[in-house]
Order: sequence, then C-alpha cells, then structure tokens
Amino acid sequence: MPSTALALPDVRLAASWAATLRDFGTTYPHGSGVDPDSPPVLDEAGCAAFVADLLTYADPAARLPDGRVSCTYFWVLDGDSDDEDDEMVGFLAVRHRLNDFLLEQGGHIGYSVRPSARRRGHATSALRLGLAHAAALGLDRVLLTCDLDNAASRRTIQRAGGRLEDVRAGKQRFWLETARAVGVRVSPGVRQGG
Repeated sequence: MPSTALALPDVRLAASWAATLRDFGTTYPHGSGVDPDSPPVLDEAGCAAFVADLLTYADPAARLPDGRVSCTYFWVLDGDSDDEDDEMVGFLAVRHRLNDFLLEQGGHIGYSVRPSARRRGHATSALRLGLAHAAALGLDRVLLTCDLDNAASRRTIQRAGGRLEDVRAGKQRFWLETARAVGVRVSPGVRQGG
C-alpha cells in the first residue's frame, strides 16, 4: 500500500492541483468539487478562490446553494513525501448527509485518482481514510456509488466492505459500515495519512 494522505484544500498545493485537473482532461474528477459547467481557472488565484469555496462547504452553518449539502473536501496526496513538494494524486469528498439526488446516485463519498497515479493503491487508502472521517462525523454507514462499467471503483468499494444494494440509473449502490475504519487516525489538521 502506498503512503496516501488526505489534505484539506490548500493554496500551497496550487501547482499540483492544476496538474491533477489537467491530468483528468475532459473526464469529470469525482469528489473534486469542480463544477463542470464553470471549471476553475488553473492558476494560483483560481486555486485560492476554489479553496475558499470548498472550505465553506465543511461548515455546517454555512448557507449553501440549493441542492447542495455540507461536505468535507480533501485532496489526496502521495504521502511518501513529507516536504513542500507533495504530489497531489486525486480528490475525495465526504458529504455529511444525503439529499434525494445523493441517495439515488451520488452517495456520501466521492473520489477519483488522476490517470497517471492509478493502480498504486491510492483509491483504496483514500477511501479508508474517508470512511474514518465519516465515522468521526457520526455516520455509522455510508453510501457509495459507481458506474456499472467502472470495475476498478467497484473493486475498491468492495475491498472496503461495500455491499451492493441495487442498481439505479446506471449506478451500482453500495453501503459500507464506517466501523471498519475504526483505528484509522483522522484529525482535523491539514494532513491525514494512512
């Protein structure tokens, strides 16, 4: 397993964030908070505005746009490095509750790993950390979904203990007990590794 870490969005990672989004190309990066209809500008100022917006979602008292729920966004890092040059490898979002859309298709946790960093175990490690964060929020079980044709994500979810409930609108819906993540240390600080 790689030494994967979760970090709260931080402008200090602007260059790695921009490279990660470029790596996804035209594919939507799940768990990123990116609005596909209004993508962020990929420079330091664009990153600063994007980070400020994402951090607002973690505040349960914040007024959010209609249809949105409180959510903690994380940037997935290759935690093998403890220096200022952390390589960002993906995104993970933990939604604090479900609305009707999320219950049908989106789930509590969304994640994605950039194409150039796949098949290294980052998705499995990041999901484990995300489950621990969900447990810390008081969620006993969480819903994750994946497209029918996304075998890699299905395997990641199943390795974490996901049990298939059904398929709706082309999405497989899995429930996971967060108790499986007990013992994974998740703190409110910027870096959370596993």
